[in-house]
Amino acid sequence: GDIHIHDMDFYTLTTTCCQIELKKLFKGGFSTGHGVLREPNDIASYAALACIAIQSNQNDQHGGQAICDFDYGLAEGVRKTYRRLYKKHLAEALDLLTGVWASLAMDEGFEAAVRAALVEVGASEEAADKAVAYAAKNALGDTDRTTFQAMEALVHNLNTMHSRAGAQTPFSSVNYGMDTSPEGRMVVKNMLLATEEGLGSGETPIFPVQIFRVKEGVNYNPEDPNYDLFKLAMHCSAKRLFPNFSFIDAPFNAQYYKGTPETEIAYMGCRTRVMGNVYDPDREIAPGRGNLSFTSINLPRLAIRSKGDLDLFFDLLDAKLALAVGQLDERFEIQARKHVYNAPFLMGQGVLISYEKLSTK
Repeated sequence: GDIHIHDMDFYTLTTTCCQIELKKLFKGGFSTGHGVLREPNDIASYAALACIAIQSNQNDQHGGQAICDFDYGLAEGVRKTYRRLYKKHLAEALDLLTGVWASLAMDEGFEAAVRAALVEVGASEEAADKAVAYAAKNALGDTDRTTFQAMEALVHNLNTMHSRAGAQTPFSSVNYGMDTSPEGRMVVKNMLLATEEGLGSGETPIFPVQIFRVKEGVNYNPEDPNYDLFKLAMHCSAKRLFPNFSFIDAPFNAQYYKGTPETEIAYMGCRTRVMGNVYDPDREIAPGRGNLSFTSINLPRLAIRSKGDLDLFFDLLDAKLALAVGQLDERFEIQARKHVYNAPFLMGQGVLISYEKLSTK
């Protein structure tokens, strides 16, 4: 009882937990070890594949799974959905207003170029203005509704799918709140609304554990661009207990923040916070980080055994620390002998930092 070795039933099998970077994973598609999935092109597909990523990594590990770039990673799905719906509604507007069907590439160039192209194919300037306004308005509304449904599906999926252990759903966490793009904001807003609404019978969803990142200049003050999301997060947390809140400006987090998404602190609901990197200080980042294994020392028990003798307490503590280090070294040696085929998603897709360097042989 002096030490507790966590997850003894997986001692010779797997590592514990990891923070998954969706943006990197989805680029070009990925393999779960059982089949290759194409890069998603819609927010509904992005949300579904986020659940698949969590479940696949849970099948290769025994601990919690966190998404460290939830808003940044899913924002691209919202962007693609909006582009598709914009073109759809633009075609509808052209048919209604001019009787002309046109196929226009949704270039980032935008409304002036779109209007010019419409006029070029025979639409009046007035009709072109109305068509563009119709497309923008309806595409925005449809994208918002689609995003809410995708977030609702994600919450329901993560509270019903089974993990490797078979006795519970994957222990999942998501981190968000810092993306100020319209698409990232739409993801966070609808995630909070879906969480507040609850599951089918109004139950509070247990997963994913949600962590809202708070930072001055982004969402902490009334003049900040994401302040409305911070208020919505507090409203949701008051009712559903989630999200929790992490503070980027706290001294122990601010030391790592370099103004980039990968240096934003990320947490897992199971207590993991991994940012420092003694081995490679240039890679003090959140994506791809996690725990290999861990062991707890029973400090109250050592204190009771010491009977008030401080020197004896620290002697006992030193002995248990040495015992724990030796045990963890042994467990690490077992894990280090694993091959890519033992964890085809975690290792084969380079989910854990530097695993992309591993050979599949």
